[in-house]
Amino acid sequence: MSFDLPTLDDVRDAAARIAPHARVTPVLRSDALDALAGAELFFKAEHLQRGGAFKFRGACNAVQALDAQQAARGVVTHSSGNHGLALALAAALRGIPAHIVVPEGAVRTKLEAIVQAGAVLHRCAPTQAAREATAAAIAAQTGATLVHPYADPRVIAGQGTLALELLAQTRGLDALLVPVGGGGLAAGVAIAAHGLEPRLELFAAEPAGADDAARSLACGRRVEDVVPDTRCDGLRALIGRPNLAALRAHRVRVITVEDAASDAAQRLIARHLKQVVELSSATVLAALLAARDTFAGRRIGVVLSGGNVDLPA
Repeated sequence: MSFDLPTLDDVRDAAARIAPHARVTPVLRSDALDALAGAELFFKAEHLQRGGAFKFRGACNAVQALDAQQAARGVVTHSSGNHGLALALAAALRGIPAHIVVPEGAVRTKLEAIVQAGAVLHRCAPTQAAREATAAAIAAQTGATLVHPYADPRVIAGQGTLALELLAQTRGLDALLVPVGGGGLAAGVAIAAHGLEPRLELFAAEPAGADDAARSLACGRRVEDVVPDTRCDGLRALIGRPNLAALRAHRVRVITVEDAASDAAQRLIARHLKQVVELSSATVLAALLAARDTFAGRRIGVVLSGGNVDLPA
């Protein structure tokens, strides 16, 4: 399956398309975290987005872009949770069926929310191949449109709307930092941000146990033999082909962090921002602290990507 990358105009179209449905999320600040990082940090609170993650932007754009005939047959995707929930919510807005393929071991809170949103869950083995094969089979059986979680250009464009919003809310940023897994967010933000501010430096935070994006950029080809070993469940997917191309074209630098560092960052976010975010989301603060010299004295836009966590009973 091949996809073309969206343009800045596509991102702007997506922003208009999702405006009636998506939330304008706030930008959060903390003097204490600024002091720890040695930089001015502007946290884009996408964990407060509809569905608890930035993923609603891309899913909503993809669903709203379907014509009536396509929409009637429904949508299907594979997802560890947040994209699945986002697509379920977006489909419910149009009153159409949604089929969500989830790997065994997915976060319970996310699965419960997907069912509550009215989607049909389909379980599969926890491998990329199993996810893709199951979703393709359901699409063939039902006629549902596949909405890929990160490589679909409609999804990438939708995620890019986050950057349009952040740059309008916070002037004079020097750099942007997002988490990277499959790369839908990183690619969309890169396209939108450089479309508006070509001088911005772009960074992505990636778990050391799922560092295929960093390896792929380093060796000049997509690395496919990484077996994810991270508790950052939202960042286990291999970087998509078009997504990697966008990261390369926009000179995105990937910083890898250990899960233990993300654990510490997650606690710092709870303590100083009073926000509960996923471990995948906390990778950005972990990266800032790990590469403190890179960001020192600068104004950094930081994306908190999701907040769907299983809290202790």
